[in-house]
Amino acid sequence: MTELLLRDARIWGREGSADLLIRDGRIAELREPGQGGAGGGDVEDLGGKLVLPGFVDGHAHLDKTLWGGPWVPHDAAPGLMGKIRNGQERRPEFGIPNADYVTALLENMIVCGTTHVRSHVDVDPLVGLGSVEAVRTAVERHGGRISVELVAFPQAGMLISPGTEALMEEALRAGVESIGGLDPAGVDRDPVRHLDIVFALAERYGVGVDIHLHDGGTLGAWQFELIIERTRVLGLSGKVTISHGFALGDADPATRDRLIAGLAEAGVALASVAPSRGVLPLRLLREAGIPMTLGNDGVRDLWSPFGTGDMLERALFQAKGTGPRDEDVELALDAATYGGARALALRDYGLAVGDHADLVVVDARNAAEAVCVRPRRSLVVKSGRIVAREGDLVR
Repeated sequence: MTELLLRDARIWGREGSADLLIRDGRIAELREPGQGGAGGGDVEDLGGKLVLPGFVDGHAHLDKTLWGGPWVPHDAAPGLMGKIRNGQERRPEFGIPNADYVTALLENMIVCGTTHVRSHVDVDPLVGLGSVEAVRTAVERHGGRISVELVAFPQAGMLISPGTEALMEEALRAGVESIGGLDPAGVDRDPVRHLDIVFALAERYGVGVDIHLHDGGTLGAWQFELIIERTRVLGLSGKVTISHGFALGDADPATRDRLIAGLAEAGVALASVAPSRGVLPLRLLREAGIPMTLGNDGVRDLWSPFGTGDMLERALFQAKGTGPRDEDVELALDAATYGGARALALRDYGLAVGDHADLVVVDARNAAEAVCVRPRRSLVVKSGRIVAREGDLVR
């Protein structure tokens, strides 16, 4: 039995301070300050610092990163297909996917407080399952400091890239947790066949679905409806996510409300990488009971030189589009924590007794200040183990 006592903690959503006792990787007790020790375990005096649940990055592309490697000026041609081609053509030049770069990025994510990541990994005839292997190697190197689930992702298209469908199925046989899709209409030009394949694979292997949907306007709205219909008919509530979903931000109020009602009924989640085109209506989604998760997308890669992997930064970007009131800022933080946990179907996540002890400690007076100031993470705890302290990995 291992124990860790966090003394004089202010826990998000709870009034006053408390002592938080962790036992065998879970929150065992929340008690009034000063009521006993840790039974021989470690003790950390937080001095009134704020405790948040570990951050959830619900949309990453770990395999693409150049973090810790060379600085590469962005020179992709405009548009989605320009970025796709640039990424494919220049991967060999920089040795991408590179497990060392992924390891370095994951370290930065850990010290910034992320405890769970969903990462899309490219699967195509040029890279095979190399991206799956590189990310798994990097995760293993961190020895349980962070949890990562993978999505087999057809970045270069599926129908227009012969051999990709078979490789995606091979990735699922190798234990990849979800199947991905990419603009069934805009990229593959055959949304019905694209979605038929993706959902058939999901059914066959009992995995989740996460589809990139950049297509906007009425074309994107129609694809929302196709995904909603399949999710409902196949009984996949809670297992399907639409990432980006620009069409929802583009939509007129009547279309937006109809799509939100459909998402809620079918149990489809959304993922955003704020800032993005047409900020998703977070408050309306929350009121409808639709999980929305935030993610860093690609971090310093051939698609973009931007990003740090810090989910508090991502929550800040979302909050700027959501509103300046404290409750609006907290909505953005909720998307980076509880919303992500719901979208990823994480069990026993949070700050209640019995939850997994995946926690972040920050020197802030409340959640809104934590987002706006983004202080250094004083402690990061994963499964009851301190994995980072004051911005450095605990080795």
